[in-house]
Amino acid sequence: MSIFPKDFLWGGATAANQFEGAYNEDGKGLSVQDVLPKGVFGPITDGPTEDNLKLDGINFYHRYKEDIKLFAELGFKVFRMSIAWTRIFPTGEEDTPNEAGLAFYDRVFDMCRQYNIEPLVTLSHYESPLYLSKKYDGWRSRKLIKLFAKYAETVFNRYKDKVKYWITFNEINVTAHIPLLGGGVLTPRDQLTKQDMYQAAHHQLVASGLATKIGREINPNFRIGCMVASAPRYPMTCNPDDVTYAMEDQQGVTLFVHVHAKGEYPYYSNRIFERNNVQLEITDEDREWLTHTVDFISFSYYNSRTVARDDSKYEQAGGNITRGLRNPYIEYSEWDYPIDPQGLRYILNFYYERFQLPLFVAENGIGAIDTPIEEDGILKINDDYRISYFKEHIKEVGKAIEDGVDVIGYTSWGCIDLISAASAQMEKRYGFIYVDRDKNGNGTFNRYRKKSFYWYKDVIRTNGLSCLSD
Repeated sequence: MSIFPKDFLWGGATAANQFEGAYNEDGKGLSVQDVLPKGVFGPITDGPTEDNLKLDGINFYHRYKEDIKLFAELGFKVFRMSIAWTRIFPTGEEDTPNEAGLAFYDRVFDMCRQYNIEPLVTLSHYESPLYLSKKYDGWRSRKLIKLFAKYAETVFNRYKDKVKYWITFNEINVTAHIPLLGGGVLTPRDQLTKQDMYQAAHHQLVASGLATKIGREINPNFRIGCMVASAPRYPMTCNPDDVTYAMEDQQGVTLFVHVHAKGEYPYYSNRIFERNNVQLEITDEDREWLTHTVDFISFSYYNSRTVARDDSKYEQAGGNITRGLRNPYIEYSEWDYPIDPQGLRYILNFYYERFQLPLFVAENGIGAIDTPIEEDGILKINDDYRISYFKEHIKEVGKAIEDGVDVIGYTSWGCIDLISAASAQMEKRYGFIYVDRDKNGNGTFNRYRKKSFYWYKDVIRTNGLSCLSD
C-alpha cells in the first residue's frame, strides 16, 4: 500500500503567460510579460516584439483540448494553471469583464471536468496588466487592491461551480525582492527602496486576504491557498554567525506564509523592517482583511540555498530567483541550479511544524536541454535525467508524509514544455510532453510524449508506489 493518501492530488503546473499564447486575441490586453522578451532581467520594450517567445507560448489557447487530453492520459488528478487577468479585464480598470476571456476559461474548465481533473487556479501569476503598471507602477499603488478584488470576485462568481482550489498570488514573496516580476513595478529596482518593495508586497498581502474573504462568501466550499517561492536556507558552516544568518534569511520568506496562515505579521517582522528602514502604511481596513487566512499553504521548490554571514570567501552558485553559495555536498544542473531532493522533505516539515495547515507542492522540476531522436517520423526524447530528478524528490515527499506532514498534492512545474519565466527561453525544458518549438520560436508546435511521460503516468497510476519501490 502506498504511503500517499488515496485522494492525493497528482498533477502538473503551468502559467498563462508562459504557455497560452494568443496574446492579442479575443480582446486580451497586454500584461507586463508582453514587454519582457528576454525575461525579467532583460530590457523592457515599448510594446510586443517578434523575439518575445511568450507572445505565442506553446499555443495552449488553441490546443487546450489536445493538451488536457494528454494530461488525462498521464492520469492527472489536478491541473494547476493561471487565469490571465488581462483576458478578463484588458487594462484592469474596466467596469465590465471581457466575455470572450471568461468563455475561454469556461471551455478549459469544462474540458478538465470531462476528464475528472480538478483545476487549481492561480489568480495572479506574474502577469499584472501592463496598463496598471504604466499608470500606477503596479502594486506600489494601493489602488490595485480593489481592482484585484473586482477581478477575483468576477472569476469566483463565474467559476464557482467549476473550480474548487484557488491560489491568490504566485510566489508572493518575490515582489519584495524582484518587484517587476512579482508586482509589475516598472521603476527600475535600483531606484526603489526597501520601503517601496515591502509596501508593494503588503498591498498584495492585503489583496490576498480580501480575495479570500470574497471567495468564501461566494462559495464556502472553496479551498483557497497562498503560494511562496521556497528554498530552505542552509548555513555554510556551523559557525553561529552562519547559523543565525540562515535563520534570519529564512524568516524573510516565512514572513509571507505567516501573514497568510495567522492573519498578522510575525514578531520578527519588526527586526526585518527596522533593518531595512521600512515603515509600512497599514490601515485598520488592511488589518481586518489580513485576518482572512488560507486553507492550505502551497510553495515552489527547485533547490535549497546555502548562505553565510560573510559570503565573500565562498563560490557563488547559480539558481532561478534565489541564488546562494556552492554547496559541496549536492549536485548541480546544466544551468548550475542546485539539485537537493532532501531539501523538499526539510521544507515540508519546516512549514508544517510552524503552521499545521495542509501543504501543496505547487512547483517542482528541473530545466534541461532535451535532444529529440526521430524514429519512423516520431520524435522520441529519452530524458532519464528528468526521471531521476523527479524520482528522488517524490521519494522525499513520501518521507515527509511518513514524518506526519499533511501533504495534499504535488504538481510538477512545466508538465508540458513552456517558455521560461526568468529568461524567456524555450530550450530550458521542464515537461513530460515535448513541444516542437526551438529557441528562435520556429517549429510545428506538435506535442510528443517523452520517456518521463510514461514514467510519471505509472507513478500516478500506482499512487506513488512505483516510485517508492525503485
